[in-house]
Amino acid sequence: MNWSEFFHMGGYAFEVWTCWGLTLAVLICFVIYPKRRNARIRSEILRQIHREQLDQKNDA
Repeated sequence: MNWSEFFHMGGYAFEVWTCWGLTLAVLICFVIYPKRRNARIRSEILRQIHREQLDQKNDA
């Protein structure tokens, strides 16, 4: 078996490589989206804490 036969996949190369590509894309999304969501939630919490601290200083 040579590389050309491997990449041709017995005539099913389009289907095989499409499935591999989609699987890789989904796995990457499973890593990226939770990290982005976590960062967004953290920044919202920090903004809220900062806003509450400012309110407490203004009340005092």
